[in-house]
Amino acid sequence: MVTIRLLLSLASIYNWELKLLNINNVFLHGELKEDLYMVAPSRLTSIKPRQVCKLKKALYGFKQANREWFAKLSSLLLSVGYTQSMNDHSLFINSSK
Repeated sequence: MVTIRLLLSLASIYNWELKLLNINNVFLHGELKEDLYMVAPSRLTSIKPRQVCKLKKALYGFKQANREWFAKLSSLLLSVGYTQSMNDHSLFINSSK
């Protein structure tokens, strides 16, 4: 929150244009690097006793979902020229005229 307050203060002082991006299905795109299984939903009609599902993508609510999504986002931002702050790893900086 400190970084957000700082950026909003700077934007106000320097009359910077602010844009907001809200992605509703962001957690559907995280690739899993380890094997992750979950109990098969009871609504499935073809389940066997003690059957599990191996996940191919991170699901919302799993602790891996946030980590995998951030890894994908940060690698994209770094590849297009942003630099990651050493003080706040969720802050990426890109300067332009």
